[in-house]
Amino acid sequence: MKTHSVNAPIFFRINTTVQQIIFVLLLLLCLFPIISPPIALLLGLIVANLSGHPFLHLNHRATTVLLQVSVVGLGFGMNVNSAVAAGKEGFFFTIGSIIATIALGTLLGKWFKIQKKTSHLISCGTAICGGSAIAAIAPVIQSDEKQTSVALGVIFILNSIALFVFPSVGHLLNMSQNDFGMWCAIAIHDTSSVVGAANRYGAEALQVATTVKLARALWIIPVALITAVVFKNKASKLKIPYFIGLFILAMICNTYFSPVANIAPHFVSIAKTGLTVTLFLIGAGLNRSVLKSVGLLPLLQGVLLWISIALGTLLAILYF
Repeated sequence: MKTHSVNAPIFFRINTTVQQIIFVLLLLLCLFPIISPPIALLLGLIVANLSGHPFLHLNHRATTVLLQVSVVGLGFGMNVNSAVAAGKEGFFFTIGSIIATIALGTLLGKWFKIQKKTSHLISCGTAICGGSAIAAIAPVIQSDEKQTSVALGVIFILNSIALFVFPSVGHLLNMSQNDFGMWCAIAIHDTSSVVGAANRYGAEALQVATTVKLARALWIIPVALITAVVFKNKASKLKIPYFIGLFILAMICNTYFSPVANIAPHFVSIAKTGLTVTLFLIGAGLNRSVLKSVGLLPLLQGVLLWISIALGTLLAILYF
């Protein structure tokens, strides 16, 4: 996610050293099991808007690397055969939802008269894998910083809400672990919030959600290539999510190599802690400058897209 000025508006003006101490202490607190991923996200939001993020210029890089490392670590807790089964089950859901979401997003963007590039970034972020998709598509369409930041702001605001809402809805509807994992993998934008929500629901939901979400992330490549044709841009580089290969390698090691399987739970535990810290950093990046920069119409587009994919996928999973 693009960062904003360190001088972003905050509620309290305090000494820089004190600001850094508060931030580091909260970050260290997220290393302990008493802090769940949703609470970590909330702590990040609070510190961002009360005392500020003293290391905001490093936030985007830190969240990207930490999320990727954490996802690879989660691979050590998964079985290849179960993952393949989950991937097959989610394949047609993935194709249908990606096409439908991008098509609906395009229509909404034209209806609301949102800038074409901003609208496309929001649509791709909702359809595939949130901030990672936006980061991959942005250079392809040569969007400017404002357009990219608006799209990222929309996605991360809705991700934050999803982390709290989805587990509650899942329990209310008494969804199975498999169904919930499938639902949040398709209907929640970013991998961090997908894993956070699924982890709250259960171990099986976490395995299904992570596998389906990462398989979905590979669709960045064909969508980016089609985008380059539509926007008539042949000169840009495509960012391929290579860390997914390491995730698959971790699954293979856990499934077929017993020495690795014996220590795998430790890797998984560290990965879950890394995810909690990641969500704290994501929350800490959502200061009032980010929230204000989004604007009503792009946010409305994102909300309508999100509701459509969430309801459509939920009905498909429950009744078909």
